[in-house]
Amino acid sequence: MTDTPSNGGADALPLALYVHTPWCVSKCPYCDFNSHAADAPPFERYATRLLADLDLELDRPGARRPLSSVFIGGGTPSLFPGPVVRRLLDGVRERTDLLPEIEITLEANPGTRDAARFTDYREAGVNRLSIGVQSLSATHLRALGRIHGPAEARETLRMARAAGFDNINLDMMFALPGQDLAEAQRDLEGLIALEPEHISYYQLTLEPNTRFYARPPRLPDSDLAADMAERGQERLVRAGYRQYEVSAYARDGARCRHNLNYWQFGDYLGIGAGAHGKLSVQGPAQGDRQVYRTAKRRHPVAYLNASLDDLASSARVLDADDLVLEFALNALRLAEGFPRDLFARTTGLPWSRISDIVRGAEQDGMARILADRIEPTALGRRFLDDLIARFATGR
Repeated sequence: MTDTPSNGGADALPLALYVHTPWCVSKCPYCDFNSHAADAPPFERYATRLLADLDLELDRPGARRPLSSVFIGGGTPSLFPGPVVRRLLDGVRERTDLLPEIEITLEANPGTRDAARFTDYREAGVNRLSIGVQSLSATHLRALGRIHGPAEARETLRMARAAGFDNINLDMMFALPGQDLAEAQRDLEGLIALEPEHISYYQLTLEPNTRFYARPPRLPDSDLAADMAERGQERLVRAGYRQYEVSAYARDGARCRHNLNYWQFGDYLGIGAGAHGKLSVQGPAQGDRQVYRTAKRRHPVAYLNASLDDLASSARVLDADDLVLEFALNALRLAEGFPRDLFARTTGLPWSRISDIVRGAEQDGMARILADRIEPTALGRRFLDDLIARFATGR
């Protein structure tokens, strides 16, 4: 393996677009995302600001590359009227080149009111939906503060299919307040029966600055949560869903390309309140690369009212230590690990920067060094935070 960075320019890296919509009907007690409950969000005004934000992003060095994916997240993007989403995506198409077969995802919550907009979204160019089901138990949905029931989740999926969507992700959580192993398995069986192309199956965690963190509910202990995760993984694999990331399972051809770009440390533009972006700029010399990390003003009012030259809340160049840690935080989430040359291609750093860390992880049984790739072992995936910490400490 060569010790020098790849001579592929930063402009060869994939580029994606993330669009953040900050409003929801109500704030769930476990949610630490940048979301704000609102009765009448200013949809049109926000779309205008998003497109102006995109114009500014595209003026940055290295940003004029074809987009491989667009992800409209939140918040609850399915609150937005269909014509506003069409205007937004038409604006994106006018300003950028899109790769053939681009993936355009929109997040949605269950509910027939939101689902009534699905046909408009499909006609606007959205070709993938990600629906936050979270549970199919009425009891557990109430415990999570969700405002939909199991029947609404099933009806939302039916309406998505009727609108022409054939690429759908369903989110489900486990280790919920008061949940036992049998309940978690029944929940997952119900989700599998809906036959989505993609399933995100992840453990509920208590995040700072949430109501659950301030007043913790009684959750399953760590051993029970681990059993739920293991049983769930086994069941999903038997059902034909292949795990390709810590919490992501897909049928053949249905991996989320947008999220894969994150996990493979690709570049992305971020527009909207609180949106983050990462952009690599290649210098004239081999290895002369800078990777920029940006974040926009977080609160929607501040984002909307700021002057166009003051939308960013932070902008910085990642140093070598930042690059190593951020690469590990993303690439080690992948079940298959990462190709050895991906590190140099995306960071501009030589393999020698992490070779000793990788060898140490292999000696401790947490990683496996193959001919052309590095992959976490079962032990490494189970204790992923510990594996990633090695890249922060350098040992």
